[in-house]
Amino acid sequence: MSTPTATASTSEDIERAGAWIRELEGSLAEVIVGQGGLVRGLILGLLTGGHVLLEGVPGLGKSLAVASLAKAVRGEFSRLQFTPDLLPSDLIGTEIYNIKEGTFSVRKGPVFANLVLADEVNRAPAKVQSALLEAMQERQVSIGGESFRLPRPFVVLATQNPIEQEGTYPLPEAQLDRFALKVVVDYPNRAEELAILDRCGRTDPATDVRSVVDLEQVLAAGRMVDSITLDPRLQEYIVSLVLATRDPAQAGLAELVGHIHYGGSPRATIWLSIISRAHAFLHGRGFVTPSDIKSVALEVLRHRVIPTYEAEAEGLDADALVARVVETVPVP
Repeated sequence: MSTPTATASTSEDIERAGAWIRELEGSLAEVIVGQGGLVRGLILGLLTGGHVLLEGVPGLGKSLAVASLAKAVRGEFSRLQFTPDLLPSDLIGTEIYNIKEGTFSVRKGPVFANLVLADEVNRAPAKVQSALLEAMQERQVSIGGESFRLPRPFVVLATQNPIEQEGTYPLPEAQLDRFALKVVVDYPNRAEELAILDRCGRTDPATDVRSVVDLEQVLAAGRMVDSITLDPRLQEYIVSLVLATRDPAQAGLAELVGHIHYGGSPRATIWLSIISRAHAFLHGRGFVTPSDIKSVALEVLRHRVIPTYEAEAEGLDADALVARVVETVPVP
């Protein structure tokens, strides 16, 4: 397809609105070694207000990256360690009875923050998951029969450990679908590991982060993301990708028939278009290209495509299935 041409004013507006992103990346790089995919996923979530699920073994810097991001954007940050004995009130807050006055007052919980780190989110029971689900979807919570709006921006950044399953409560598909992105955090390479050792191999490692942007600039950039042009042919391409996860045979992927239990929901289509726009914004463009869509398709779809037992028996996980779909569906 032909590449649309962004107008000079649009390019200038995008460049101006996203000037802080390079500073943010530089600030995070002073604390986080490597992990480009993790940093990109966090920034995409911040720009779009999309919640991000971070999966990786312990010690890879997931929690540090989230806390550093909150400080760099001067946002209110809260961290909640999810455990089996956690209660919904520990997350959203509760009513406190004042004996002297004979009245109830609301004490808001840690969910009332711009960036909420839900550490080891799959260790919480169903009632807590349900409370978090309302907050993620409705951007509000209910305490004592009254609804309270959450601050803007409001982004849940949840972590989970893929290898230790004892005492965990697998996230239901309905909640997984609320996450705009799932970012898999991998081990650093040799050079990065040496850099980590050099920087952190002491009893008091430097973890201070420079504040480089405020929340108003972040919200303004988010509004600019909505103005990024998405060609109708690329809208068709996005829909084709998602439909291929539901009906592989229709998309010419006969080898995947019987390998996908559930495909992407309409929410996958919506988030693929939003995140593609944000990816174009990161690169200073006023229009989406096919490479933008391909670059984010795995993070948007991997947690929404559920493999069958037959696929798992053949060693095909969700990542492999999504990769095959992206390879096969033709670009307009």
